[in-house]
Amino acid sequence: MSDSPKRRSPLVADKRYGRKSTTTKVAAKPKAKAKKPRKAPRQRRGGILGLLSALVRWFFRLIWVTVSRSVLLGFAVLALIVGYFYTTLPPVEELLDGRAKGSVTMLDNNNEVYAWRGDQFGGAVTAEKVSPHLKNAVIATEDKRFYKHFGLSPRGIASAVRINLSEGRGPLSGHGGSTITQQTAKLLCLGEPFDPSAGKTEAEYEAECRRGSLKRKAKEAVYAMAMEAKYSKNEILSIYLNRAYMGGGAYGAEAAAQRFFGKSAATLDPAEAATIAGLLTAPSILSPTSNLERSRNRAAIVLRLMKEQGYLSDEEEAVAQASPAELSDAAEARAGGYFADWVMSTGPEFFTRNTTEDVIIRTTLDPRMQRAAVAGLNWIFENKVSEGSKAQAAIVVMSADGAVRAMVGGRKTKVSGAFNRATQALRQTGSAFKPFVYAAALDLGYSPNDLVDDSPYCVYTPGSGEWCPKNYTNLFVGQTTMTNALAQSLNIPAVKISESVGRETVSAVASQFGIKNDLAAGPALALGASESTLIEMTGAFAGILNGGSSVTPYGLVDLTLRGDSEPLMGTGGGIGERVIQESAARQLIYMMEKVVSEGTGQRAQFGGRQLAGKTGTTSAAKDAWFIGFSADYVAGVWMGYDDNTPLKGVTGGGLPAEIWREVMTRVHEGVPLKPLPMAEPAPAQVVFQGDVNEIAPIGDTSRSQQKQRPTNIIDQVLQDIFGVGSNGGSGSSGSQGRDR
Repeated sequence: MSDSPKRRSPLVADKRYGRKSTTTKVAAKPKAKAKKPRKAPRQRRGGILGLLSALVRWFFRLIWVTVSRSVLLGFAVLALIVGYFYTTLPPVEELLDGRAKGSVTMLDNNNEVYAWRGDQFGGAVTAEKVSPHLKNAVIATEDKRFYKHFGLSPRGIASAVRINLSEGRGPLSGHGGSTITQQTAKLLCLGEPFDPSAGKTEAEYEAECRRGSLKRKAKEAVYAMAMEAKYSKNEILSIYLNRAYMGGGAYGAEAAAQRFFGKSAATLDPAEAATIAGLLTAPSILSPTSNLERSRNRAAIVLRLMKEQGYLSDEEEAVAQASPAELSDAAEARAGGYFADWVMSTGPEFFTRNTTEDVIIRTTLDPRMQRAAVAGLNWIFENKVSEGSKAQAAIVVMSADGAVRAMVGGRKTKVSGAFNRATQALRQTGSAFKPFVYAAALDLGYSPNDLVDDSPYCVYTPGSGEWCPKNYTNLFVGQTTMTNALAQSLNIPAVKISESVGRETVSAVASQFGIKNDLAAGPALALGASESTLIEMTGAFAGILNGGSSVTPYGLVDLTLRGDSEPLMGTGGGIGERVIQESAARQLIYMMEKVVSEGTGQRAQFGGRQLAGKTGTTSAAKDAWFIGFSADYVAGVWMGYDDNTPLKGVTGGGLPAEIWREVMTRVHEGVPLKPLPMAEPAPAQVVFQGDVNEIAPIGDTSRSQQKQRPTNIIDQVLQDIFGVGSNGGSGSSGSQGRDR
């Protein structure tokens, strides 16, 4: 047998089913790829050209390496600075209220906001909760790419540089191309809070924050990028909407919305939102309370921008343009005017002018009466005063307890911080002072029907010589009642009565009624030679109306810190101590009613009401007064020139009485008729012949003795024991008053 194996013949099945051969085929080797021929080495140039080429290549390589590494290093340093600022940024909630001082919000007697003072902050708002119209208006006006940039807008900066150069300014002068983020960084003063101990005033601190140096702008840009890294876009916008100054003392969108429109920032319509967004460019100039027309023109531009950027449809923009924003009543009042200034001066300084808290003050102001006072004054000057006259006027309306309801301190009624002629101007009172002379006499027991001789009369005072008063008409009426003497404002009877009861007594009565300034010491005291303010005089007349008790005029009802439920303090005014007996006050009201119904104040009459008052005109007609009251309200009017120029043809019974009538007619609209609290006098008993020693009692000698008894309790005791009194007295003569 052969050792080699025999080949087995294939099976039939194998042939049928095509069984694969188990014989292993040797795989063919892949063909080797052809190698690419190597490039011949580049031949370098030799000689000088080669050397120069090598030097150029080396130089550019050096520049590339230097620049690239410098850029990388710069980015690293920038990242470190941004990171540093990032770590110093506080939570967003701490940045919403950036005021250094607090605010004062004043409410009228209906608990409606009437005025603001200080830095107003209506409360924190967020970009998500304010009116979408306000949010869109701010973005459309200030930074239309706000949601697309990283804090800086290269396109905006380039555009600002181009505009500045085209207008002939430096590249960084004028338009700055700042984003909302950069503006917010500036509002935050780059994280540097105001420190009073640093030696800078708040104004200097703010000026430093707004400084536009290149170094400051660079730091501002870095700070803005840190803010973009720390806060969301809406948080940055929220900070901006809360900290931006928007004119009229309002900081932030909520304060501006309340200040100008009396509503929340969440409910602003497109026209109102455009008005507020337009303020951001120049808040003091564009404030609607400063110039409403200019503010509306700016709002119209903002509305067009909102339409162009797709925030408003054509129809919405047209409606907003046709219906510009309307100011609230409080905004129309220009922050409260004279009354608000006066209230601020009467409260404690640390809670009013220099408050660091948010304070709410309830006041006595009646907005209806305030409008009445303004309307009455304007009507007289428009219809009764010659055009171009520089004469001024002031008005005070109050209740009998001294609560001031309205105040006008000058002809320009919509002002703030102006000179207030109702509270600050000291003027001679003239015959408006005479009721205090008669008050002293009535309190001593004299009657309105007692007679006094109106005849030539002179008073000698040591050091001044003889002084002989005259009546306004230079005529004499002879014997007349005290009532008629007051009604016709006769000077000689007033001086005789003053000398009879004693100047010290008259001064004491006037002072206790609220005339606080130094009173004249001579016999001219009776004719109003002393100076006073309109509010003091009106308050003194309120004391007569309330039955003889003094009042302290007041406007502040109570003061509360925002968020507290209980007031920190209440009013500092109201009814005080009794000055004269109630019976004397009622008799004096009877006499003063005759001034209006029969005497020099007849032009003050209106509506069939019982009215009482007194006219007053000083020497050379430098001051003209009318002060009077109904059963419900007291009002005082003064008229004159700030430089003491004499009034031409004006007395207290003329234009001042007419202003009073126009004001009080409006004040009493809807007020029921009510009689004055006056008392009919007893029959005439005494004749004043002139000198104190010539008093001749008629019938009842006990009444004459009663008249000689002083009201001061110490003097009364001394007189009872020793028979010594303080009646009479001497003093230097004063200027002679004249009046009708």
